[in-house]
Amino acid sequence: MMLQFLAIKSLRAALTMWLVITFVFIVLRISGDPTDILLPDDASDAVRDFYRAKWGLDRPLWDQYLSYWSALLTGDFGISLRNNLPAWEMVMDRAPKTLLLGGTALGFSLAIGLPLGILAAWWRGSSLDRAVMTTAVFGFSMPNFFLGILLILTFSLHLRWLPSSGSDSAAHLILPAFTLGTAFAAQLARFTRSAMIDVLTKPYMTTAKSKGASEARRVFAHALPNASVPIVTILGLKVGELIGGAVVTETVFAWPGLGRLLVHAVAVRDLAVVQAILILIAATMVATNLLVDLYYGWADPRVRVGRTKGVRA
Repeated sequence: MMLQFLAIKSLRAALTMWLVITFVFIVLRISGDPTDILLPDDASDAVRDFYRAKWGLDRPLWDQYLSYWSALLTGDFGISLRNNLPAWEMVMDRAPKTLLLGGTALGFSLAIGLPLGILAAWWRGSSLDRAVMTTAVFGFSMPNFFLGILLILTFSLHLRWLPSSGSDSAAHLILPAFTLGTAFAAQLARFTRSAMIDVLTKPYMTTAKSKGASEARRVFAHALPNASVPIVTILGLKVGELIGGAVVTETVFAWPGLGRLLVHAVAVRDLAVVQAILILIAATMVATNLLVDLYYGWADPRVRVGRTKGVRA
């Protein structure tokens, strides 16, 4: 049964990747001619036709699509139209910076959002609960670009404690990681609180209390493991978003990651680079959600058998 469950989920992941790659390919091809951006305004029609033929843009769309897949299956993501460099090498050169930023933001979110959500659930209805939820709504509602600019004005220009741009030291990481992780920490706190409150009302929690289990044991040994499924769900969704959502944050703080590269590539219609970045982001989100689905199957056998008592997998 587990092998069948794994096969179905893997097939869905592969189908999702095919749809994403196809959609990105078609949309980029119909969005405009790269020669309009990459060539001078006074370039002759002969020059434009030469570069269209060189880049394969003069062929029918279906022919370009088949050629792209043929190259993609061999690990060839194409050549940057602007820099004449392999697109995948350009992406991999920037990926470590984005992974560093996203990983730090994720760690910050877990360190802040998870404990606050647990505390708010345990003392629900208290002033602590109201303060945590108010802060969470504020953090979730604050746009990244506004929070980033506010942090730069406060800690870089006014107090001069932290640098406002670049990635030369650990100090350069603090402001962009805080900006990127704030909204996720707020969401995580809210999801954790909701999941924990649902679990804390279950009969087995009352049983654990009647047996003399300490508060810490009831929270971490009984409540948190049973509340982990919805928490892991939001984690699976947000891991991919931390990479794709870094576009705004990286632009505000001039962080040399995939976000800035994507903005520049889109501006000049560098097709191969845009496609490579979007494929990487999509693959990250699909792989993360596949792992979440597998965790469901391991944590809850009902998921593997489809429906049990009206519960849908």
